[in-house]
Amino acid sequence: MASPSIRVLVVDDSAVIRQILGDAISSTPGMELAGTAFDGLRALEMLETARPDVVTLDIQMPNLDGLATLDALLGKRPVPVIMVSSLTQLGASITLEALERGAMDYVAKPERGSNVETAFKEDLVRKIRTVAGMDVRRILQLRQERKKRLRERSASAEPAGATRAEDEGSSPTAVELADRCIAIGISTGGPPALAQLFEALGPPLPPIVVVQHMPPQFTKPLAWRLNSLSSLSIKEAAHGDVLRPNHVLVAPGGVHLELRPQGKWAKVALSDGPPVSGHKPSVDVMMESAAKVYGPRLIGVIMTGMGRDGANGCRAIRSAGGYVFGQDEASSDVYGMNKVAFVEGHVDRQFSLGEAAAVIQRQVRRAGRPTAAPAAV
Repeated sequence: MASPSIRVLVVDDSAVIRQILGDAISSTPGMELAGTAFDGLRALEMLETARPDVVTLDIQMPNLDGLATLDALLGKRPVPVIMVSSLTQLGASITLEALERGAMDYVAKPERGSNVETAFKEDLVRKIRTVAGMDVRRILQLRQERKKRLRERSASAEPAGATRAEDEGSSPTAVELADRCIAIGISTGGPPALAQLFEALGPPLPPIVVVQHMPPQFTKPLAWRLNSLSSLSIKEAAHGDVLRPNHVLVAPGGVHLELRPQGKWAKVALSDGPPVSGHKPSVDVMMESAAKVYGPRLIGVIMTGMGRDGANGCRAIRSAGGYVFGQDEASSDVYGMNKVAFVEGHVDRQFSLGEAAAVIQRQVRRAGRPTAAPAAV
């Protein structure tokens, strides 16, 4: 018996975009267009009759904008929502807010050109298939619990970066911290997860490098947003940046980030080139280069996201003597990248998102890597 088609409701004030999205959905086996709406008010009217499995939602619309429509949609029915964003910093900032409020993913609006539109369709279809299977109620509950913890922390005046991790040895010196690194790879569900992680992480910590799968124009607003929440210094990486303790560098969208040795330090090298493991920036590229520079002094962290990018990087870290954490299924929006790394034997320990800061800081304080057999190369 054939599986039922994924029904998609397209909401956008642009007739051209509605046509592009509608054609992409209608021409894909296993999907059907449940309807189109030119604004949020019409989408809310159609929600019960169209009964969509997924909604694509424009950000800037008349009458009821994307954020207000998102809140109303999720209030009526917890349906997976994919935001359709313009490739601007304003569009990126609003998209990040939408992800915090409960959107499951986003796509950037296509520009003109057959190659661009083909890539857009492939990205859209892949993300629709992924979010259609998400337990939206569970994910919304996880994000609501995070907001509750933030309110409780604010009420108790607990400083950002505070954790209740037990002491395991003395804190490392500045020299020791500079000689280590934390490499984080993340994708779908990443911005809310990173927000929770960096609200809880605080000094002293080694340099941190993050690859979040995002297009250009999105990673700088992400870094700004994370920096406003954290006691660490967080910025979008630039070519030649030197890695420093208590500083976090976020890989720019659209280029690969590698780490290169520079005396006793390490620096960032950005480069163009084809996607690796389906992505640019690629977690594998960043982690594999970091493993060559830092060896056993590297901590890898693989988190929520679809696909398998990062699995080879985690293998490289463990083969070099480093230690790898993987986010568990229960706290992941999408148990994909982290699942592949775990199943293939490249993860030393799994963690829930709520304990991530504590387990990372505990590992940093340890004098050496716990005994664990490196994964076979």
